[in-house]
Amino acid sequence: MPSWGLGEDKSLREIRTVTDGLKKLYREKLLPLEKQYSFSDFHSPGLEDADFDNKPMVLLVGQYSTGKTTFIRYLLEQDFPGGRVGPEPTTDTFTAIMYGDVEGVIPGNALIVDPNKPFRKLNPFGNKFLNRFQCVQLPNQVLQSISLIDTPGILSSAKKRLSRGYDFQAVLQSFAEHVDRIILLCDANKLDVSDEFSRTIGALRGNEDKLRVVLNKADLVDTQQLLRVYGALMWSLGKVFRTPEVLRVYIGSFWSSPLRVPDYRRMFEKEEESLFKDIQDLPRNAALRKLNDLVKRARLVRAHVYIISYLKQEMPLMFGKETKKRDLIYDLPDIFARIQQRHQISPGDFPDCAKMQERLMSHDFTKFKVLKPKLMTALDDFLTTDIARLMPLLHKEEIEVASQPGVQGGVFLGPHRGPFNNGNPFVQLQENIIEGDIADWIVAKDKAKYDEIFYNLSPNNGKLNGTKVKNWMISTQLPTSVLGRIWKLSDVDRDGMLDEDEFALASYLIEVKLEGHGLPPVLPAHLVPPSKRKRKSGKDEEPELVAPVESEQPTAVDDDDDDDHNDDDDDEQ
Repeated sequence: MPSWGLGEDKSLREIRTVTDGLKKLYREKLLPLEKQYSFSDFHSPGLEDADFDNKPMVLLVGQYSTGKTTFIRYLLEQDFPGGRVGPEPTTDTFTAIMYGDVEGVIPGNALIVDPNKPFRKLNPFGNKFLNRFQCVQLPNQVLQSISLIDTPGILSSAKKRLSRGYDFQAVLQSFAEHVDRIILLCDANKLDVSDEFSRTIGALRGNEDKLRVVLNKADLVDTQQLLRVYGALMWSLGKVFRTPEVLRVYIGSFWSSPLRVPDYRRMFEKEEESLFKDIQDLPRNAALRKLNDLVKRARLVRAHVYIISYLKQEMPLMFGKETKKRDLIYDLPDIFARIQQRHQISPGDFPDCAKMQERLMSHDFTKFKVLKPKLMTALDDFLTTDIARLMPLLHKEEIEVASQPGVQGGVFLGPHRGPFNNGNPFVQLQENIIEGDIADWIVAKDKAKYDEIFYNLSPNNGKLNGTKVKNWMISTQLPTSVLGRIWKLSDVDRDGMLDEDEFALASYLIEVKLEGHGLPPVLPAHLVPPSKRKRKSGKDEEPELVAPVESEQPTAVDDDDDDDHNDDDDDEQ
């Protein structure tokens, strides 16, 4: 049995990342147990390097026409091959959307033989599933940090008799065990907790820490209806998950159509900001998630080994083997209880008893292995010592990635490109605007109107302080977070006050925002007031660009909030 301890100086120097340490621990201490006691026959297949090295993955789950595909398009600000939307069940495949230098589609049978993709474990689901599985590769910046998985819509009760030809819940469970985040979308306009929906949520049980629930298309109902739908959803989820804890539910309309209920604007922005911040942080938390999932797997392996070795020990040597097998399967709940008490194992570490009984029916108990103390000692060391010795390295990595921006591109950078740009004044082709010519400034055409408001607010020495401007800006009814970004973009010289040009710029940005466009993370050169532009001092002089908003990473709500709706993709309503 190979020995490896992270406490040894030499071994510790060899391990440079948490991921490397987890791979080494798994191969040397966990994988031998899984092979010895046929773990993959009862639970998930063994892990490969691609499972550790893969980017964070987000699984989109929900009934048909709840907006899963539109949600992905909203994140990417880009269409993808096969991404049809509509009120009927349009997505009939599992689609992994991953980064690639060239746009293309990889079919399922080719995908599962690629050792660099974390999908080889899906092979046992057979051709019926693999014909409904594909990988879309796109050169999209969002996909450089995360991968997305679109799923077929869960059928309603009216369609539940339709057969998919493969075990839909088992496939979802396999994905759920290996992804970093699960987003369960529900339609506020037609909440229907069908039998398949309940079974599907049941397949996600055990991964509640990864689950985020989104009540989508919320602006299709009025306030009173929204309260009732929210309450009904919470009640239904509580019944399915059988837990007193309340799941976090995000409310919004994640598409690019104008809001139908403007009063929801502030709430939707806050909900969107929270959800997108959670997604944006996934790369920072990837190492911790892998460690957590491996520890969870190790605890299940420990329980599995004790179960298998107990069944082997109870089998007779000669006669009555089939009868004893049936008795042991029938008594499995009691066996679980005995093992829990004897080895001091938490009930939460054990597999589902009914599923275990079903899988045991097809196995020959006489071929099971007896308990090997050395392997169990190695597993105990893994859980109590080796993982603990990885924690300083994990802490070091967390400090290193804390300053990184997380997921970038798409909705996380604002509407700089993609299908949501049409008519957006921040996406104009820009020249090197250096001279202070007022004719070059797009704000100038309405400056007389803005100047009248400016002087009515009684400026002091040609400038308005923050209090006066704030009171006027609040009267526009835009959310405070949006007005705060407009202030920072408009206060070009960073003196905490606005002169008449900066005030005109702020007024223009407010009008543009009210028309449904997004705000840029930095002020484009063509919007910088002429009085603030750097003059030419030589042919190589570059224009002075405004600094990014103060040490603040642009969030989805800041850059592309619910007002940024000028895409015609509303056919999913």
